Amino acid sequence: MAPVFAVTSVSRHDEMSHQFTSDVAISSGLIAKVRDVTKSLRDDAAARGAGYVSMLGCVSGPQEGAMGTHYINDTYARDGVLDVKRPEALIFDNGRLVGVEFIIPAAVWHEKHAEPATVEGHLMHYVGSPNRYAMDPFYELHVWAWRENPHGSFADWNPHVSCDGQ
Repeated sequence: MAPVFAVTSVSRHDEMSHQFTSDVAISSGLIAKVRDVTKSLRDDAAARGAGYVSMLGCVSGPQEGAMGTHYINDTYARDGVLDVKRPEALIFDNGRLVGVEFIIPAAVWHEKHAEPATVEGHLMHYVGSPNRYAMDPFYELHVWAWRENPHGSFADWNPHVSCDGQ
């Protein structure tokens, strides 16, 4: 069975600042749950041990900031279930966990739901096709649980993450 995502080069970022410590930001129920679920996965070795594989390299974007390096759990990515306890992707910057991404193919979601996809009441972003990931249309939601994002805890791009020099 082919992986859900194509593998490209793996990159790392040396910038270590901007660790997420705001009590206000972690007060969100979803952020607190993500932090609890991922507290043992804070480095890339732990992520690999839990079945996550680095894919896509460092994802930079058209807006300020980047997404970082995604580690995908192929089992979770293929099961068609959105579960806070099983995020499809972990997001790393310089080998440190900064957040997660929940991902589900739009067709899979709409087999059982008429409305757009949500995670714990948070509306997910729809990504149509064609897209830069060469995937069918999907829903995704970033949760910046371990790195502050001035654009919001659920925004795609984080200016405190960079792919420069990688």
